[in-house]
Amino acid sequence: MSRAGGLRLALTWLTVAPVPMRGTVDRRAARRALAWAPLVGLVLGSLAVGVLGGLRLLGAAPLLAGLLAVAALAGATRGMHLDGLADTADGLGSYDRGRALEVMRDGSAGPFAVVVLVLVLGVQSSALAVLTSTDRLGAVVLAVTTGRVAFAWCCRRGVPAARPEGMGALVAGTQPRAVTAAWGVALLVAGLAVVPGRPWQGVVAVALAAAAVAALSRHATRRFGGVTGDVLGAASELATTVVVATCALG
Repeated sequence: MSRAGGLRLALTWLTVAPVPMRGTVDRRAARRALAWAPLVGLVLGSLAVGVLGGLRLLGAAPLLAGLLAVAALAGATRGMHLDGLADTADGLGSYDRGRALEVMRDGSAGPFAVVVLVLVLGVQSSALAVLTSTDRLGAVVLAVTTGRVAFAWCCRRGVPAARPEGMGALVAGTQPRAVTAAWGVALLVAGLAVVPGRPWQGVVAVALAAAAVAALSRHATRRFGGVTGDVLGAASELATTVVVATCALG
């Protein structure tokens, strides 16, 4: 699959965009698709900023704007990452590896999933409200893009798949460490500009998100035997939440 094919696959996987997929989806294609994921995040982040800015012009309350922006992102991504977050939360609630993977495959929402979803959606909406009212909308783009770089961080070389089939088997271990480090540096540099008067705040936000994703991938490897598609979704939402919450402080 060509590089352009990797972009098409990334858009097909990560958004509702009606992009036709061509060629065979193998590990090489998956590696190229994940390489494009941060750029997809840039587009999605810009969409969220457009929603927030438009609603502010219409006089909507900041919290309402934040809730609707979160809903727009969920709709634009088919809610896949939120579903992955919910399944991962339920899976981590089971201490038997086989049972945990079965729970995650089942897809129904248990108590852990409900609590985590309410917490994450509440934090994201509240943080977006603050970022909107304080003119820190650049932090929104940074957060959503960081959430897509989290895929590469979870799929760095050496991280195994929890199952021999599924999304995890396609993408686990496909991203060179140099690439994951380069994206991290790019995000740190971008973080310098997203909080006016506090250049350190965006940098700290990205660093905390990277640490959180690294901890999640290590914990998933220990508990599940590796990563799955659900873990990638959870990592994306975790990284996004950490960045928006940190940038909204103060």
